Amino acid sequence: MNDRIRVPEVRLVGPGGEQVGIVRVQDALRLARESDLDLVEVAPNAKPPVAKLMDFGKYKYEAAVKAREARKNQANTVLKEVRFRLKIDTHDYETKVGHAKRFLGAGDKVKAMIQFRGREQQRPEMGVRLLERLAEDVAEVGVVETNPRVDGRNMVMVIGPLKNKAEARAEARRQKQRDESKANKDRKQRVDTSQAAPVTQSIGDAFPEELRNTASAPETTQDEAPKAEPKVVAAPAVDPEIGQAAPAVTETEEQAQQRNAESEAASTEKPKAAASSTKPKAAPKPAAAAKPKAAPKPASAPKPGVPKPGAPKPGPAKR
Repeated sequence: MNDRIRVPEVRLVGPGGEQVGIVRVQDALRLARESDLDLVEVAPNAKPPVAKLMDFGKYKYEAAVKAREARKNQANTVLKEVRFRLKIDTHDYETKVGHAKRFLGAGDKVKAMIQFRGREQQRPEMGVRLLERLAEDVAEVGVVETNPRVDGRNMVMVIGPLKNKAEARAEARRQKQRDESKANKDRKQRVDTSQAAPVTQSIGDAFPEELRNTASAPETTQDEAPKAEPKVVAAPAVDPEIGQAAPAVTETEEQAQQRNAESEAASTEKPKAAASSTKPKAAPKPAAAAKPKAAPKPASAPKPGVPKPGAPKPGPAKR
């Protein structure tokens, strides 16, 4: 600080990094008081020492923030170990490869170890082939740092990650942010059921397009409407007198309207007739005295020798 500067002259640097030049300490202190800043000696071993005008409290705060960020991004590489057997099954091998890829993707190193048992120690070339196969399977996330070497009854190979720990964490954070943004976008695209919206879909949408167009067409008046072609309203029937089929009865639209009007008028007249039938009828007149009927004429006697009609003819007399 400015109280500890014991040299007569310093090389002064302004608050923006500009070079002021070599000035006396008293003049540098006066400039610091006028600008409400501190005079800090940044290079005490230089000749003359270098001092800078700055806000020392703000400088300490920014330095603490930078140190905190550095500790946050700092990560120690961990050596993970994956063990194999010389006669490992295919599914077990795929599981081990998956673990190795996950470790390398997180920025850690992988130590692949093959354990030999009994006479397997006499076939080290089989272990080399297995480790080379492992290196090919994890080549997209790691690279071989130490070639396979025999360590007692084991064979060891070290694989390093392509990305360090900090880069792997940064990539994981970016991937997480992308996933969150995609999820938010999908959530916004969903239908909002909190507010009632008019239902546009109805049963009429299932009708054919021709029927919908016909229904939506403007109605035409009777004058504007074209005359309809005569249509058959009754099937041909057989005339019993002639014995032939009667001609089909046809009618136009005007005739149909007239017939409908007549039927409506007839239906309105029926109640009137029923009402008139409910009136009290006059009392019947007394019937006249019956005249005595004349006596019936006596039936005429049949003439002799003339048989009655329908009587059997006389035949020869039986002996």
